[in-house]
Amino acid sequence: MSPAPSFPYRLVATDLDGTLLRSDGTVSRRTREALAAATAAGATHIVVTGRSAPWTRPILDDLGYKGIAVCAQGAQLYHAGERRLLTSLTLDRQLAGLALAKLEAEVGPLHLAASRDGLDGEVLVSAGYAVHDGPLPHVALSDPAEIWAAPLNKIYIQHPTLDDDALAKAGKETVGGLVDVVVAGPGIVEILPLGLTKATGLSLASRRLGVRAADTIAFGDMPNDIPMFGWAARGVAMANAHPGLKAVATDVTAANDEDGIALTLEALLRG
Repeated sequence: MSPAPSFPYRLVATDLDGTLLRSDGTVSRRTREALAAATAAGATHIVVTGRSAPWTRPILDDLGYKGIAVCAQGAQLYHAGERRLLTSLTLDRQLAGLALAKLEAEVGPLHLAASRDGLDGEVLVSAGYAVHDGPLPHVALSDPAEIWAAPLNKIYIQHPTLDDDALAKAGKETVGGLVDVVVAGPGIVEILPLGLTKATGLSLASRRLGVRAADTIAFGDMPNDIPMFGWAARGVAMANAHPGLKAVATDVTAANDEDGIALTLEALLRG
């Protein structure tokens, strides 16, 4: 089905934290209604998130979401209706260990957490790592070596004194040829497989949906959304977004707590 003339996009890609989700972790009624109206006009809503599938699933269930979601920074394509992973890319643990060793030699000891692969993959947190995602489930580790015991889709890193941007910059300069290093949220710097981005996963999902980049509008708030904005025809940053994302956005909407997605979609639906 083609979208109504008043709505110019066939795919609406939304990040979750800081974008679709309000600060309390909910999706407002106004935003739900705007997404439903865009869908009724012929577009498809796709979630594109840094969260792995286990951390994404409860939100999708609450939204009544039945389609494909891009999870784990593009590493996973999760089919919510079928409750299964369509694709899953893991981080080379030997390469990740080498990258961490090189980075720690440059900046000093890091605090680590890790996301295990799979539909029920746990997030493992070592001593010293500060969890910033509130009630999201995680497992505390007594032995940091356990991080490497099973396949992973990402490693989270924190530094005692460097802020997110400085740590990511040091990571890219030191080990950027081995892995990707990205800021995904406040206090969240991630080590990913080299070349993996949200654009990677969104591109794979769009092929399955038969939709082009030229027909896509994307919403986000963090530097990990930059590749997605580069892929989509239009990238809309939230008012609360990182300056680096605002710098490459097509335009800026209101904050996530002020229905920024809804405001943009409503304007597009009016034509």
